[in-house]
Amino acid sequence: MKAAVLGAGLMGKEVARDLLTNPAVTKIALADVDKKKADAAIAPFKDSRLVSTYVNAADEAMLKDFIKDYDVVVNALFYTFNETVAKAAIEMGVHACDLGGHIGHATDRILEWKQKAADAGITYIPDLGVAPGMINILSGYGAKQLDEVENIFIRVGGLPLRPEPPFGYNHVFSLEGVFDHYTDPSLIIRDRKLTYVKPLSELETIYFEGFGPLEAFHTSGGTSTLPKTFPHVKNLDYKTIRYPGHAEKFKLLVDLKMTDRDYEVDINGQKVKPRDVLREVLAPIVDLKDKDDVVLLRVRTEGKKQGSPAVRTFEMKTVRDQALYVTAMARATAYTISIVAQMMGSGLIKQRGVFCPEEIVPGKEYIEEMAKRGVEIKESSM
Repeated sequence: MKAAVLGAGLMGKEVARDLLTNPAVTKIALADVDKKKADAAIAPFKDSRLVSTYVNAADEAMLKDFIKDYDVVVNALFYTFNETVAKAAIEMGVHACDLGGHIGHATDRILEWKQKAADAGITYIPDLGVAPGMINILSGYGAKQLDEVENIFIRVGGLPLRPEPPFGYNHVFSLEGVFDHYTDPSLIIRDRKLTYVKPLSELETIYFEGFGPLEAFHTSGGTSTLPKTFPHVKNLDYKTIRYPGHAEKFKLLVDLKMTDRDYEVDINGQKVKPRDVLREVLAPIVDLKDKDDVVLLRVRTEGKKQGSPAVRTFEMKTVRDQALYVTAMARATAYTISIVAQMMGSGLIKQRGVFCPEEIVPGKEYIEEMAKRGVEIKESSM
């Protein structure tokens, strides 16, 4: 199997690292618009199967010419490239997947190409990070174990192991993405109706072993494709986990329009976006740097089995890999998309078309593969 990884950032690098552990993968190309960045990313591995290359994903002709020689493409670029990569993969007949970013309806548009992908003989799976991604796979696996699904509740957070002021938070992915999640409305199902709720709202207290009390609140994009896959459930929602007080502090910035994408102010005759200023101010303050982080996750599916109430709960708590010096979020995210890419490339996933993760990724095998990588997902019926 030959794999192409688009994006030489942290996630792309860790996907490449994971692919190298599979002897069936004969070639891996780590591609980026910054060739020096790609060179630096592959340098530690010293494996002849891994090469770096220059690719400008905004150049569709260049992108298609690059991916045509591979069996599977892993898109680890920012989500604004997802549609471009999906279109190229379908046209060139190459299996592909992306890290998602269910904002701006990009995933919805890709899902509309299901028949085109099937006709091309390929499988495309979007939204394969943690949330969306892991949560979708586990929600689908839990649902498949029930005869009737009534409720799906999802709680996820990437946190510093030791919180520091002012937010008790260090960013483990794009700050642009954080701003979007905190600004755009959250789509949920409540009492069998699709409903939008305000982000940073409806705080609840939550505990994990060794952690708590923590707070959880609505953020956009978390439910991903689940409302479409499970339109008849009674309740379905997603909340982000943070240390207490985080939501209140960030809500002030949101209320002041500091995170709005299009809001501008005039300063001495020059148009300035407060969001841009906030991003640059916060970036060094909330940079994780070499601090330890943890990813907490809980997916709870409720319903009936053989006529009786039944529950399937999946829980994960993973921390930075000190030996590899890889963050908890990078492990959980990169392993997820790498595992699914390998499932597509090996033929374990055989269906052709565009599919949501909850529809097509085998949950049992996924959990087993994550465990091999030191990320344990505990399943219970409580």
